[in-house]
Amino acid sequence: MNTPLQSTKKPLISPVILFAGTLFISAMLMFVLQPMFGKLLLPLLGGTPAVWNTCMVFYQTLLFGGYLYAHWLTTRSGNHRQIQIHTALMIFSLFALPVALPLDANPPSEGNPTFWLIWTLFLAIGLPFFVVSATAPLLQKWFSQLGHRSSGDPYYLYAASNAGSLLALLSYPFLLEPNIGLVNQRLFWSVGYGLLCVLIIVCAIAFWRSQPEFDADDSRDNQADEIEAPSLKQQLHWMALAFVPSSLLLGLTQYISTDIAAVPLLWILPLTIYLLSFILVFSKWADRIHPLMVSLQPAVLLVFIAYSFINPAVLPYWLDLILHCLAFFLAIMVCHGELAKHRPHPRYLTRFYLVMSFAGMLGGLFNTFVAPFVFNAVYEYPIMIVAALLLRPGFFNGRWFLQPLFPGLVLLLGLGIYLSSDNLWDYLDIIGGALILLAGLTYSVRNSPLGLGLLTAVILIFSLGLHSLASSTLYQERSFFGVLSVRETVIADENQRPEKVHELYHGTTKHGAERLTAANITTPLTYYSRPGPIGQLFAEFDAENQNWRIGSVGLGAGALACYNKPGQDWRFYEIDPLVVKVAQDPTWFHYLERCNKQAAMIIGDARLSLIKEPDQSFDLLIMDAFSSDAVPTHLLTREAMQLYFSKLKDDGLLAFHITNRHLALKKVLADHVNSLQLSGLLQEFNPEAAAPLVVATDWVVMAKDPQRLERLRQSRLGHWQKLPLTFDLKPWTDDFTNIIGIWK
Repeated sequence: MNTPLQSTKKPLISPVILFAGTLFISAMLMFVLQPMFGKLLLPLLGGTPAVWNTCMVFYQTLLFGGYLYAHWLTTRSGNHRQIQIHTALMIFSLFALPVALPLDANPPSEGNPTFWLIWTLFLAIGLPFFVVSATAPLLQKWFSQLGHRSSGDPYYLYAASNAGSLLALLSYPFLLEPNIGLVNQRLFWSVGYGLLCVLIIVCAIAFWRSQPEFDADDSRDNQADEIEAPSLKQQLHWMALAFVPSSLLLGLTQYISTDIAAVPLLWILPLTIYLLSFILVFSKWADRIHPLMVSLQPAVLLVFIAYSFINPAVLPYWLDLILHCLAFFLAIMVCHGELAKHRPHPRYLTRFYLVMSFAGMLGGLFNTFVAPFVFNAVYEYPIMIVAALLLRPGFFNGRWFLQPLFPGLVLLLGLGIYLSSDNLWDYLDIIGGALILLAGLTYSVRNSPLGLGLLTAVILIFSLGLHSLASSTLYQERSFFGVLSVRETVIADENQRPEKVHELYHGTTKHGAERLTAANITTPLTYYSRPGPIGQLFAEFDAENQNWRIGSVGLGAGALACYNKPGQDWRFYEIDPLVVKVAQDPTWFHYLERCNKQAAMIIGDARLSLIKEPDQSFDLLIMDAFSSDAVPTHLLTREAMQLYFSKLKDDGLLAFHITNRHLALKKVLADHVNSLQLSGLLQEFNPEAAAPLVVATDWVVMAKDPQRLERLRQSRLGHWQKLPLTFDLKPWTDDFTNIIGIWK
């Protein structure tokens, strides 16, 4: 261990507090910048998942670049030269403040904007983010050579860094976003970055003073040369232990957001657990925590597999969510615990973090760019559950080559039953019971990671197949925007006879349905039924809508197309090409084919597409855009409303579909109606008589002139009422939105 010359003066502030505080602030800045700048880009590129995913890949790549720079700097330069180079880089990065989009930031009107987005991010925040990314490994390396009594194991400072990340993660949606607009967020972040640079320089001065006057590569402690460098096998082990939790994080986030509950901000929960695991495994309690996590994981796995995968229907969604998060916590605690346990000597600290960041980047790339094109559902999530079990300690203990025998026999037996049975539907309960029994057997092989992982893999394979069979899934495909499926169900018609129905799902949220009998095949159903609000609107204006030009944002199964009349001009704006493909395929749905085959299909984000339309060209705009259960926020801002009404004629109507389980979107629209001096009516529709697939739904209709809506308000077709007054809601703009403020 290097023992540099020490100053006789006692420092004004403890080096631990100084370095930990600097790492804490750098991590906070990083986790505030990511959502802030992603949100800043939404009005330019729309609310597509591609925007967020591309931003995340950029952040992970630049984080890896920062770790690579820290590794290069500390291994290729003397201590004093490190300080000089990094100080120059920080001074140069200050010219990028305040962080903002370039003045000429206009995305390409045609083609894929991915490279434009990455270049724009690099110009706007590249240097500051790079400096922040390099802070954690660089300062920990400096601290390891400071000569402090705890310098021999500086890894505990990583807990301070992750604590800052965790605080920023929780404070952004609940504290910063509801109270500070994007303009002020950028200014405050820039001030915080300037403070960080000052703190890094103070750390550098403390490091400089602790070093010998002569600073050359050959002045390092001779004992360092005797420390064996990490082997390739050890570095690959680090990579696996970091890759699996990173992929598991993204897989769980997508799974619970689409297959369990489409709750806004639910993505915060897995990421909070992920950051918490790093805090724990690098803390002083890690040696006592890690054995406990290893022993608890198989016990929780048994319950988790039995209820969350084999038989999830018996659990309320919140309990299922808890089970998934608990299993995730134990899995990453074991992986990250092994990672922390096998950390190298501080001389190789930057290499350790470099491998970790590279593996984390690979995990993000795999889930973002590989899995959506390889799998037709979120299968990367159960795959990584198995991978985490294989990474448990003791893989090669005992006769490991015999461990695959039992899972292999179970797999062959199951495939034999599947291939030899004509109708497995009659045996669903028996198959489910057998799988639960197998889940119980997983605990008996808890001490053999290979056996435990392979047996769990076999159970998951059969469980996923069982659920596909039970849900009568006819078609399933995955795009960049999520998992789309067509399911077949049977209902009782008006005469109590069984009738087949096709239903369209995005994740677990139904986006349309169609009855298949000749008499009902073109009848709009679910949120678009004729007794419902949108049906009432078309019925009330039936006499004058012969030649209307109608735009509909969101296609679904295409039910709205059956309100078409021969003289009307319809245009559907849909962001997901897969939705258009399914809606136009008569194998699944017939609305478009039979009612409006000539309707134009415009692929892309609604705001970007509508900008290209002539002003005052539409008689009716229907906003029916949903991502699972939520309306994208950038379609609900004041600027979005101004865009819609600029495209409507003076007597045009805007119909907004706001049905969802979690957000009171009527408050946002009511505020826009008041501030933009519009007129609006709301109907929260509940069908009075039981009718097949006529469901409760909420719609708002708006117009420039109150008289335009008077006939609808007085209509006997439904109960239309004025939008409620809002006094405590800050207006939603492209600069400010607040999900928490409209939570139901």
